[in-house]
Amino acid sequence: MFEAPTPFNIALSETQTAVEAMLDAHLPYPEGPEAFLFQAMRYAALAGGKRFRPFLVCESARLFGVNSRSALRVAAAVECVHTYSLVHDDLPCMDDDDMRRGQPTVHRRFDEATAVLAGDALLTLAFDIIAGLETHELAEVRIELVRSLAAAAGAHGMVGGQMIDLASEGASIDMGGITRLQQLKTGALIAFSCEAGAILGRGPQDRRHALHAYAHDMGLAFQIADDLLDVEGEAEVVGKATGKDAEAGKATFVSILGVERARAQARMLSDQAIQHLDLFDEKADLLREAARFVINRPN
Repeated sequence: MFEAPTPFNIALSETQTAVEAMLDAHLPYPEGPEAFLFQAMRYAALAGGKRFRPFLVCESARLFGVNSRSALRVAAAVECVHTYSLVHDDLPCMDDDDMRRGQPTVHRRFDEATAVLAGDALLTLAFDIIAGLETHELAEVRIELVRSLAAAAGAHGMVGGQMIDLASEGASIDMGGITRLQQLKTGALIAFSCEAGAILGRGPQDRRHALHAYAHDMGLAFQIADDLLDVEGEAEVVGKATGKDAEAGKATFVSILGVERARAQARMLSDQAIQHLDLFDEKADLLREAARFVINRPN
């Protein structure tokens, strides 16, 4: 039976379209030797995906009346950082994956050196986009966005989490350790995405704290859902190989808690995330739906 798309699904699809147009505009087709690099960057950045982090940027910005073009620029920057992390994660020296988003990974489609450079270039492009005057008229806002994104993406955020993840293969790690790992590796960029709207809109601290708390719980729920998909999902649907965490001897929420307790934990965290939005009115309803979406998504 046909099911009509929900407001959340419509908004997520609209964000996908708008962010991909923004990315397309920032990834030209140059001539000369560097053209191969841009081909790899476009291949990685325009390969589809949920664009969930950009959606969080746009929805958090909407809470503070931020104009859509400013929000989309930050959303595109976040997607550049996220895509770079996937390109590097897939490399043979890291997770060694052959498929991503249902197609060959960048190092398989091009070569390893080009994949490294494409990731580097996408990361630096993110800061070029955010630092542009079109992102916000106030330099202090742009500086705060740059600083916050750098913190989320760097050694005390996503990259630090990636290092812990690599070091944890075959090692014993408890619930506190896996929680910290995922707060850094996955949660830090999600937290920036949720707080970016408050930075752009110069929102009050209580609103920003509420969005950070929402992101904290929702980000952990997101990762537990990822761990469940690695155990239960089908590679054709997920868009990448499954079962690799167990094969690599990695500790996950599922390996520590078991499938049913992990699923219950994800539901509890999703509910907690929604409660953090109580001080917002119905304008935050799509963010509430996002917290439900992360634990029910097929990929």
